[in-house]
Formats: sequence, structure tokens, C-alpha cells
Amino acid sequence: MFKYRSAFTTLVLSLLALTLVSCGGSDFRKTEVYYLVANNIDLPYWQAARAGLLRAAAEVGVAADMVGPETYDAALQKEAFDEIVAMEKPPAGILVSPADPAMMAPSINAAVAKGIEVITIDSDAPDSDRFLFIGTDNYSVGAQSAEVTAERLQNAGNVIVFTISGQTNLEDRLRGYRDIFAQFPAIRIIDTVDIKGDGAVAFDLTKEILAKRRSSVDAYVCLESIACPEVAEVLNRNSVRDKVVIAMDTPQRTLEWIQNGLVHATIAQKPYTMAYTGLRVLADHKKYPAANPESEGSLSTVPSFIDTGATLVTEDNVARFIKDQESTQPAAAPAAE
Repeated sequence: MFKYRSAFTTLVLSLLALTLVSCGGSDFRKTEVYYLVANNIDLPYWQAARAGLLRAAAEVGVAADMVGPETYDAALQKEAFDEIVAMEKPPAGILVSPADPAMMAPSINAAVAKGIEVITIDSDAPDSDRFLFIGTDNYSVGAQSAEVTAERLQNAGNVIVFTISGQTNLEDRLRGYRDIFAQFPAIRIIDTVDIKGDGAVAFDLTKEILAKRRSSVDAYVCLESIACPEVAEVLNRNSVRDKVVIAMDTPQRTLEWIQNGLVHATIAQKPYTMAYTGLRVLADHKKYPAANPESEGSLSTVPSFIDTGATLVTEDNVARFIKDQESTQPAAAPAAE
């Protein structure tokens, strides 16, 4: 009799110990703070990412916050990143979308050296010590967009490309465009414009083209989300509907211009998914770190890249994307202190 009572007591004590460990682990998680460092953080694109970040944080039981400049400024983004790394209580992990990968790489390396895991999302810094990259297969996005552009142009025409120089993701998209256009000798990229994160550059150039050389440009292509809504605005004000406009991402204005026929197509990335997945990966690796994280070789334990996918948006499916945007609300999560 005593033997069974002893065994039962041991079982109860073991379960109690497990419960205390579990509770202790939960309390410990509440002290973890994760950050997303972005640029132009008021853009709908990054607000969608923030919603994904906060949903993941609420599910995991950690705190999270998104920081960065409200305008496009690579130096200010680096400063925001460095301030987080230098905090007295280091963050549990950082997600970052480097505006300037070369500028951000030393800061990423410094964070990793301090024991802070870093994942890049949307835009990569491949020459840094970041853990992995989560985002879009940008070369494929560029190639897909180029195929749509060629079809709309009927395989001939002059193209203006709007981009932001120095961003790896945009350079990969441009490579995709160039490789597809190489199959169509009658399609030429006559100018590549660095808008420096400012839609006014695209607006003013489009006005200038319509005033001075309207017939010399057949298509306007945007590798980022800011330029094409401005291009469409200018075309609409001048009642011009014979130009091909291929956008990027799904800000509300771009979707509305697709409905109005001024933008012919755009590519929908998944910033919500990038941030959601990024925080989950960081939190999981924080709690259950790999003994020897390795991203190379056939027996690697860490992927070097997680592709979150992308979708072509046209007049045929734009209504669904507008509905998705309207329903996206940031999830409640503990605020970072």
C-alpha cells in the first residue's frame, strides 16, 4: 500500500514541478521584446507588416513593436536599429528590412555579435550575419511583371522604370525585367529613375514626359510601391489612357487605379506574412536554439531563404484584395517598453 502511495506522491510532485516550470517559462516569455525596423513605416505596406508582427506576438505571448523613420531615410533607419541594439535590456530578436544593405550590414553584425538574432524581411542584406531572409523571390516577381508588361505592349515599346537604388530586392526585380525583355528586341528600357523614396519624383517626371515627349514612352513600370499611384494620378489628370502602367504592391490607391483602368496590374507581396513568420521563427529559435545552426549543405538546419509568395493583381481579382485590406486590423499584443 505504501509503495503505491509513494508512487502516486512522486507523480503528483512531478506534475507540479512541470507546471511550475511551464509557468516560469510563460512568465519568462513575457519579458521578451522583439522589434521590426523598417522605413516609411506609415505606408500601408508596413502597417500590414505591423499587423502580422503583433498577431504573432499575441499568439506567442511576447512583446513586439515596429520602429523606424516615417520617411525614406536609410541613415535614420540604421540609427533606429543601433539604438535598439544598444538598449540596456537587449531585445530578444530583431526583424529588419534594410533600405541600404551595405550601410546596415555592420549594424546587423554588431547585433549578432552581441547575441541578438537578426532576420531580414522584404529586403535582404546577404553579406551580413543575419540568421535568414524572409520575403519574396524578387527575381521571379520582376520576370513575371515583365511578361505582363510585354503582353500589354504587344511585344514592342519604350519603358520607364522607377526604383530606389541600392536595395537588393529592387535590383533583383530589375534583373528579372531585363532578362525577360531581352527576349523582345522591340522593347527597350529607356530610363531607370531613382525616386529616392519620394513619389513626387515619379509625379513630376510623368508630368514632364506628357508635356514634352508623350509619344516616346509607352509604359511606366514601378519596382516599388510609391511611384505608380503618382504616375496614374498624372495620367488621369491629363486624360491619358493609352499607356501601360505596371505597379508593385497593393496600397489602396494602386488598387483603386486598377479598378479605374489606369494601372493594369500589380504584384501583391505578403508583408503581413513576412513579419508574422519572422517573429515566430525568432521566438522559436530563442526558446529552442539549434546546437549548430547551418544554412549550407544537404543537412542544413536553417533555411537561407523563406519565400512568402506573391500574386498578380488585375481588374479580375482586385476586389478581393481591397476587401482583405479593409479587414486587416493590428492584433492586440503586449506593448514594448
